[in-house]
Amino acid sequence: MHLMPSKTLHIAIARDHHQVYRFVSNLKNLPKWATTFCQAIKKNGRDWVARTPQGPMIIQVEKKNRLGVVDHVVIPAPGIEVFVPMRVIRNGQGSKVLFTLFQSPGMTAKDHARDLKMVKQDLATLKKVLERNR
Repeated sequence: MHLMPSKTLHIAIARDHHQVYRFVSNLKNLPKWATTFCQAIKKNGRDWVARTPQGPMIIQVEKKNRLGVVDHVVIPAPGIEVFVPMRVIRNGQGSKVLFTLFQSPGMTAKDHARDLKMVKQDLATLKKVLERNR
């Protein structure tokens, strides 16, 4: 059995967890906070297509739910699927966002570290955007 290395990043946001969930689960908002990854996004049937620095990528997100699950699959090319677990949980009167990033087979430790840095920056942007709009 092969397990991929992973790292779960998290950030506390001084905003109600329901509001944070509604914001992050609406992929129209992705370019507002995931700025290192998504330059623009549009709906295409059931999928979303994000314009990224690496080219267009399909994103499929978990259906709306009461549990704060925002898991999604990023498809950078046909036959390649990257599973991205994401949660919004209540943290007192605010929330905590958890984002797990796996080191895919063939991905170097250096590339994984670069991606982790980008996710940290995007989570900081999410916090800034949501706390500014209170």
